[in-house]
Amino acid sequence: MFLEMKVKQLALDPLSNMPIIILRDEEEKRSLPIWVGLFEANAIALELEKITTARPMTHDLIKNILESLDARVVKVVVNDLRENTFYAVLHLQLGSAEITVDSRPSDAIALALRVGASIFVDEEVVLKAKNVEVTKERDLGKGLAEDQTTIKNWLDSIKPGDFGKIERGKEPGQDE
Repeated sequence: MFLEMKVKQLALDPLSNMPIIILRDEEEKRSLPIWVGLFEANAIALELEKITTARPMTHDLIKNILESLDARVVKVVVNDLRENTFYAVLHLQLGSAEITVDSRPSDAIALALRVGASIFVDEEVVLKAKNVEVTKERDLGKGLAEDQTTIKNWLDSIKPGDFGKIERGKEPGQDE
């Protein structure tokens, strides 16, 4: 069974600083958070705020291509959740044929917003998402931030002399 959902909110996870799309059903009983990348969140935010850009962004380009081909997005479906990764499909109508295309949920949602297509989520995905251990995602995000700080500090502290001269054809640390 599929639940029709709408983008309720675009938020920032305070622990990982990653954007989250919050989908919610019509009755406001069920919601589904989906962590997305910064570029995808920006594409969704632009459409939610109805901000136009001077040139077409990627999702606008896809919309324009579909319109030029007389194809339309019938709906998008978030249809699976495996190893903390969401999956989606686009349902396209081209003439009398319905075509499904694999997609990241963030891209599917960004396109659906642009063309006014419905967003559905498989009820199994909502159930699986309740069992996802969010703290692991957040811990991972926090760990990445700490790793980035460590790497930045290391890069700031190194000097050209710290690198040995590498002779052509030899691997570092390789003796004759």
